[in-house]
Amino acid sequence: MPLALLALAIGAFGIGTTEFVIMGLLPEVAGDFGVSIPTAGLLVTGYALGVMFGAPLMTVLGTKISRKRMLMLLMGLFIAGNLLSAVAPSFTVMLIGRVVASLAHGAFFGIGSVVAADLVAPDKKAGAIAMMFTGLTVANVVGVPLGTLVGQTLGWRVTFALVAALGVVGLAGIARLVPEMPRAEGVSLRHELAAFKNAQVLLAMAMTVLGFGGVFAAITYIAPMMTHVAGFADGSVTWLLVLFGLGMVGGNLVGGRYADRALMPMLYVSLGALAVVLALFTLTAHDKVLAAVTIVLIGALGFATVPPLQKRVLDQAHGAPTLASAVNIGAFNLGNALSAWLGGLVIAAGLGYTAPNWVGAALAAGALLLALVSAALERRDNARGGADAVPGAVVAGGAPAERYPAVQR
Repeated sequence: MPLALLALAIGAFGIGTTEFVIMGLLPEVAGDFGVSIPTAGLLVTGYALGVMFGAPLMTVLGTKISRKRMLMLLMGLFIAGNLLSAVAPSFTVMLIGRVVASLAHGAFFGIGSVVAADLVAPDKKAGAIAMMFTGLTVANVVGVPLGTLVGQTLGWRVTFALVAALGVVGLAGIARLVPEMPRAEGVSLRHELAAFKNAQVLLAMAMTVLGFGGVFAAITYIAPMMTHVAGFADGSVTWLLVLFGLGMVGGNLVGGRYADRALMPMLYVSLGALAVVLALFTLTAHDKVLAAVTIVLIGALGFATVPPLQKRVLDQAHGAPTLASAVNIGAFNLGNALSAWLGGLVIAAGLGYTAPNWVGAALAAGALLLALVSAALERRDNARGGADAVPGAVVAGGAPAERYPAVQR
């Protein structure tokens, strides 16, 4: 794997830390600003919505500059947003800071996915994407637990200041290691938008919304669920997040490996198992050991879907994948926002802190249903010879036709 993937993973580490660390600090932030836990959950929802809308916006704004320079500008925006969160005098200002930081998220992972895929051979694209996302998953093993511990001992503001410093490291890594890659010729915003006429692209994005939304329905409220239901001490939330992160790392790497071999079967297995595990979490959340094991499985199964879903969007978008890739990252966060909101609703309705798990199970089951529909439509189109009529769709052997050669093998 090219060394440039390390730079992308560094940036992903910083972004992953700020995205997930808020979950372990919801009680501290809520208490500091005098708001309820469901209201504090808006910091998750607001960030996710910022990613969803910021992904296409920032990608379009960056069409006239090189991908490397755009990645650097996005890291600068990320740094500014986290600094604003660190010094926020009110809940509203902190929410604004979260949104500012989130504007960089979707475009960074979207553009970064395209760069990562272009750096390697066609049969290693999902693995390269997974390598970049490893930074995101490792953040949940190191960055998020450490940030939670710092926030609980020194204050959550210190955590966000340190996250901004991580952004500086990521910016330096990109400037040093990511090569200047030539832009694809003949690709305009019109070509990028044309990808959204493909039903398979839209289905993959819908799977992303529902599948990863299932994960966030449970994990957004993991702190109150584990302390009030399972009986863990407040300080144990840090180590529970480490377990979640370890599951994410393993699931991401497995998903990347097998997505290059059997993409749709990988989605069937991971989404189906995720729905079952989330449903069982309503029961296992009452036992410390079983709850800990379930958290690992949720992280593993949830992130096993990330490389295959991202690769499917890149494949189906053909020669103009940048905008579709970024929008799919937004779709991940639309699922996050939807599930965090729905989870807050069922808690506020008095159904208990385990109720969001049922929401997550339903969302994951919906994603599995869409995966089956997508595969059925693809089989129908292939039977009609539709794949031969679409340039770059499928070539002999089932691999996507490459419009642009890899920059580095």
